[in-house]
Amino acid sequence: MKTQSVPRGFLALSDELRIEVLRKGIHLLIGFVPALASLNFSLTIGLLMGGILFYATSEQLRIKGRAVPLVSRVTSMAARRRDGGRFVLGPITLGFGALLALLLYPDPAASIAIYALAFGDGLSSLVGKAFGRVRLPFTGGKSLEGSLTCLLAVFLSAFGLTGDALRSLAVALVATIVEAVPTKDFDNIVLPVLTGAAALLLF
Repeated sequence: MKTQSVPRGFLALSDELRIEVLRKGIHLLIGFVPALASLNFSLTIGLLMGGILFYATSEQLRIKGRAVPLVSRVTSMAARRRDGGRFVLGPITLGFGALLALLLYPDPAASIAIYALAFGDGLSSLVGKAFGRVRLPFTGGKSLEGSLTCLLAVFLSAFGLTGDALRSLAVALVATIVEAVPTKDFDNIVLPVLTGAAALLLF
């Protein structure tokens, strides 16, 4: 029986999606930070700082060929093609973005900023990779479908915290515009800082 060959493009896309699912699965975990901060703010700050330092040390060791069990393996599995052989910065900027949101803004602005990072950025990337067809100009290949997902995710998060639909939509629009700017891993810092500033002004 003759077997059908799978197009190379499909295999490449499948690998890209697999990596993105793993990356954004980790990304979404930052959404637990507001709940932890509400229970113990100082402990949450300490955990974020400790996590950043631990990961930075682990990644430096991995680059030098001395893998740290589990952490280095997950990092290698989640690394994008552009990260090959380099220090993977994403988890550091992710933790630092959440840390800045907590330190710079009171609630609900801090929580909205972190949810924008976790759900707006995380889900938009997954949807864009899986279903994105309409590419937006000047965004480095980001899609309309992904941006609409970001808009919806941030709106629902902000509305769930505040009950104010109009202001939640305004914050979501700011987050969506910021997320569409091609800042690579540094969007993990830029997105929560600017979204938090917008939320602080509006709420």
